[in-house]
Amino acid sequence: MSIYVGNLSYEVTQEDLSNVFAEYGTVKRVQLPTDRETGRMRGFGFVEMEEEAQEEAAIAALDGAEWMGRDLKVNKAKPREERSPGGGGNRRNNRDGFSRRY
Repeated sequence: MSIYVGNLSYEVTQEDLSNVFAEYGTVKRVQLPTDRETGRMRGFGFVEMEEEAQEEAAIAALDGAEWMGRDLKVNKAKPREERSPGGGGNRRNNRDGFSRRY
């Protein structure tokens, strides 16, 4: 299982986040997604820990805690939802075969 950590400062590094969660057990992995276009951190991350009990202790202690000037949002990560191929949107083909959004 993975922990979602939201409302992170854009200055946070993987090492910073790992150090905070290490107080509650062994950190297996830290992910800090970045924006594809700007390369800037997106303000949230994911932490995986060795045992579920360690994750639960970290969530209980850190959810709502202030860190680096921000109130953290910490909870169990939800599984990633599948996206439909094609970019979505409501499209219909017209007589010429071109797709238009409505």
